[in-house]
Amino acid sequence: MEVVLSAAAGDLVSRFFSFLIGRYTALTCLEETHVDVERLQQLLIRAQMVVEEADARYITNSGMLLQLKMLARAMYHGYYALDTFKCNQLINKEGSKEVMDAGSFASYLGTALKRFRTNTDVSNHKVYNNCDLEGALLNLETVVSNITEFVILLGGCQPMFRRPYDTYLYVNNFMFGRWTEKQQVVNFLLQHFHLGSPPVLAIIGGFQVGKKTLVAHVCNDENVRSYFSSILHFNEDNFCRIENETCTSGRTLVIVEFRSDVDDEKWKPFYRAVASMRIGSKIIIISRMDSLMKYGTVKPIHLSKLPDEEYIYLFKTLAFGSARTEDHPKLTLLAGEFIKLCDGSFVAAYSVTNGLRTNLSLRHWVCMFKRFKNVTKNNLSMFGEHLSHRFKRQCLVDFTNFLPSPAAPLYLMPPRTEAEVSERRLSKIKIRDIIDDPSVRPKGDFILVIWESRIPPYTEFSYHVPSCAQPQSKITLRRKREATMSV
Repeated sequence: MEVVLSAAAGDLVSRFFSFLIGRYTALTCLEETHVDVERLQQLLIRAQMVVEEADARYITNSGMLLQLKMLARAMYHGYYALDTFKCNQLINKEGSKEVMDAGSFASYLGTALKRFRTNTDVSNHKVYNNCDLEGALLNLETVVSNITEFVILLGGCQPMFRRPYDTYLYVNNFMFGRWTEKQQVVNFLLQHFHLGSPPVLAIIGGFQVGKKTLVAHVCNDENVRSYFSSILHFNEDNFCRIENETCTSGRTLVIVEFRSDVDDEKWKPFYRAVASMRIGSKIIIISRMDSLMKYGTVKPIHLSKLPDEEYIYLFKTLAFGSARTEDHPKLTLLAGEFIKLCDGSFVAAYSVTNGLRTNLSLRHWVCMFKRFKNVTKNNLSMFGEHLSHRFKRQCLVDFTNFLPSPAAPLYLMPPRTEAEVSERRLSKIKIRDIIDDPSVRPKGDFILVIWESRIPPYTEFSYHVPSCAQPQSKITLRRKREATMSV
């Protein structure tokens, strides 16, 4: 009996000490996490201060531009980790029932999309699933610790025109990110070349990654405008007419956009015409074609999708506006699912967040998410291709399921030219209006405006909607081919 009591007492003492050690370890971890959060917040303030100051100065040092890119990437990674950690903490504090609801909500989203993404081969756009607080802190500490020389050299860089910074207004009314690329274009334009032939810079990038926006943003710079007396814009249809242009006696910047490849027989006369202008004139090529890099005389600039950290920051800033993300933890989880469907598209981010920002209720966001997901799944089943790929190739897209109660199919076709729109007197309807009230849809053909840019070149992203379109699905096309072969 004494042996049993002794063993029981020993077990209780062991469990008691284990409880105390576990409690102490948990408290220590919580304290360390709190310290990490405060440290990360302080580093983010320092990083944001340096990045904004760098954006307001002319940087000609290539090493500084590389360090600026590293700092910006670490900063956005830190913002994501901090934001996710705070939202998870708030969800856990709501109580057991709320935690269960939030967990079921997140599980529903994750399970539904996991199966969907496996079959679609959607995007390589990475979205962090875990709160990498320690990793983000370590990364940011490393970058910030090596920034002393950068800040000293930054003080010697010429300042640009000052403007007030507001995060929400900044990303809506100014070009977001692209600090390194912007500085590279400015450096090219303001650099003095001693050769007689005009230098050529090729800006190559994919569909709607901001090539024209980058050039327009640089052309609005005061130093660039004062350096060139005239700026000419051409495309592949009219660039051969440059000889008929009357240029001033000063330097000329010629910007030409190519949608397809160009042979030497057309390029050489164009280049000779620019070479006949005053020394100091320059050419910028904008295109998706890698083959056009052969006409460049300096290192080309490649534009791709925003890095994952920057795109997440942009989407959440646009979606929440002036509201704080930590006040809406469940919406923050849902924003991550929207980001996966957007596939890194600028147009998708701006157009989707325009509808989310007006109503920060969970029911509204879930409703919008289901519509977006249904549209993506429907196009995949009809055409065997993801929605983003259809937009990139400017193919027909079935957008019917995005409307609350569609009375007729909504098929988006490639946009018509301004001449066609004017000649046929087609109505223009914004997608926000037709979602709020489907009855505003015209009876005939019309133009559906997905998004209008607020910054130069003020591009309008619109699509032609026919009154009666009959899209052919992948299955229908296969059956037609089989019928033809059997005949």
